[in-house]
Amino acid sequence: MEHNIDNEVWSKVQTIFADSLGFDLDEVEFQSKIIGDLEAESLDFLDIAFKLERTFNIQIPRGGIEKAAREGVKGDGLNPDGTLTLESLEKLRIAMREVPADEFCAGLKPSDVPQLFRVGTFYHLVINLIDQK
Repeated sequence: MEHNIDNEVWSKVQTIFADSLGFDLDEVEFQSKIIGDLEAESLDFLDIAFKLERTFNIQIPRGGIEKAAREGVKGDGLNPDGTLTLESLEKLRIAMREVPADEFCAGLKPSDVPQLFRVGTFYHLVINLIDQK
């Protein structure tokens, strides 16, 4: 877990993930992969986003993490084969600092990005949206 974590926010995020996905609190870690480790599906993401919005009085933009990765990059941030450009991968790596850097490799497609999401990704998203209020 990161050093300067807001324990109150983390506790609420962790509880929402545990309750929504049927896990005990101690099974939901900051680095848990939401799809790979916690087996979340599309409807789970919607449920979790709704609960986070209600709990923290924020509005989570749909597709916001992927959009942030392609903001300000040349063109649409994609190579001709539909994979993310190196510039997009770097922006995504910065936006998702809880994901190990080696997971942002050439050949990554926008549709692959949710596979990288950690519980910490949503924690950071909540913190950023609270700070913007």
